[in-house]
Amino acid sequence: MRVFLSILFLVLLACQPPLIEDESFLSNLMKRDPKNFQYVLNNSDTLQIQIIYTQINRDSINRPSFRSFYYHVDSTDYFYPASTVKLPQVLLALEKINELRAAGFRLDKFTAMYHDSLYQGHQAVKWDTTAVDSVPSVAHYAKKIMVVSDNDAFNRLYEFLGQKATNDILKSKEYNVRFLHRLERPLSPDQNRHTEAVRFVRHDSIIYQQPMLVNSDSIKAPRKVFKGLGYIKADSLARKPFDFTYKNSYPLQEQQEILKAILFPEYVDPKRKFNLTEEDRKFVIKYMSQLPGETKTPRYHKDTTLYDAYCKFLMYGEDKTPIPKNIRIFNKVGDAYGYLIDNAYIVDFENGVEFMLSAVINTNTDGIYNDGKYEYKTIGYPFMKNIGQAIYNYELKRKRKHKPNLQEFVLKYDTSVVTLKRD
Repeated sequence: MRVFLSILFLVLLACQPPLIEDESFLSNLMKRDPKNFQYVLNNSDTLQIQIIYTQINRDSINRPSFRSFYYHVDSTDYFYPASTVKLPQVLLALEKINELRAAGFRLDKFTAMYHDSLYQGHQAVKWDTTAVDSVPSVAHYAKKIMVVSDNDAFNRLYEFLGQKATNDILKSKEYNVRFLHRLERPLSPDQNRHTEAVRFVRHDSIIYQQPMLVNSDSIKAPRKVFKGLGYIKADSLARKPFDFTYKNSYPLQEQQEILKAILFPEYVDPKRKFNLTEEDRKFVIKYMSQLPGETKTPRYHKDTTLYDAYCKFLMYGEDKTPIPKNIRIFNKVGDAYGYLIDNAYIVDFENGVEFMLSAVINTNTDGIYNDGKYEYKTIGYPFMKNIGQAIYNYELKRKRKHKPNLQEFVLKYDTSVVTLKRD
C-alpha cells in the first residue's frame, strides 16, 4: 500500500499544471510541497517570513535583466538584520580607502590599521593573531566578515567609518537602512556614537591618523518597534515586549539591492553604486563565495567546525556534507534573536543556472527574547534549505532564451580553482 501511495503521489505531481509566474508564484510553489512547507505556510505571519526571488535572464550578448517575485515582503515589518549589516559595512570601508587614496594618502586595504581606545567601552587593537604577521587591515577584516561572519571584524570597520558617516553615506545612496551599533558588545547608545581612533601604519610610520569620531546628531527611529511577549534581563523574565526601536534596521529589499550593486554594478542606478575599483569588487565577491575549507589565512581550513554550509543557509541549511563543486553561493547571512536571514546570488556553472534569493524567518516561537531558545534547527535551517532547493529545482527546468556566460564568477580561491564544464 505504501508503495502504491508513493507512486500515486508522483503521478499526481507529474499531472500538476505548470506554475504561473504571477504575484502568487512563491506561495503556489510552496503549496506544491506540503511536506516541507505546510507548517511555514500555516504560520507565515507568526514566523515573519519574507522572500524575494529574482530571475536573471541574459540577452544575446550576456547582458542581464531582472524579474522579481515576492512573498510577504514589507519594509515596515521589522526584523533584526543581525550579521547581514556586515556586507554594506565592508563596501563602505573599501570606498573610504579609495577616497583617502584619492586625497593623497598612500594606503590601501592591505595597509596595517590599528585602533586606539579613547572612550568608555572602547577596545584597542594592536595586532590580529589570525592575520599574516598578526597585522590587522581592512582587507583582513573584510575577509573574516565574508567567509565566517566575524563580529569583531565588523566592529572594526564600523569604527573606521563612524556611525554618522555610515548612515549618511547609505542615505545619500538612497538605501533605507539604519546602522546604530556594534555587534556582540553590550554598549550604550552614547558609546556606539563614539568610535575608536584609527591609525594606518607602514614601516613604523603613521601615514593616516583618524581621531575618535563622535556622532552628535540624533538618529531618530521612524517609529517604535516592540516584538514578542517578554525578554530575559539579568536572569529574570520581563513580561513585556522587547524593544528593537534602536537596533540596526536593514529591510530585505535593501539587502538584495546592495547585493545586486556589488555583483552587477552596471545594472543598478548610478547613485546606488559604491566607489570601488574592479579589483575591490573581485576581492569582495571572491571572499563572499569562498568556503571556510578553502581559506588558509585565517586558518579556517583547519577548523572542522566550519563546514561548507556554515554561512550558506539557502539550499543547504546546516548540512555538514560538502557543497557540490558546480554550485557557488555569493551571499551574506545573519542569525540573532531567533531571526535567520540569507541574502544570496546562487550559481550552478554546470547547468547554466543563476538567480538571486533573499529570505528571512523568525524562529522565536515562544515570543521570549534573550532566552537562547530559538527554533533554528527545527524550523529555520530546514526552511532555508527547502526554499533554496525549491527555487533551484525550478530554475533547473526554467527555459531561457540565452544560456548565461558565467565566466565572470569563476574565481581562483585560496586553496582551489573552480572550472566550468565546457559544452
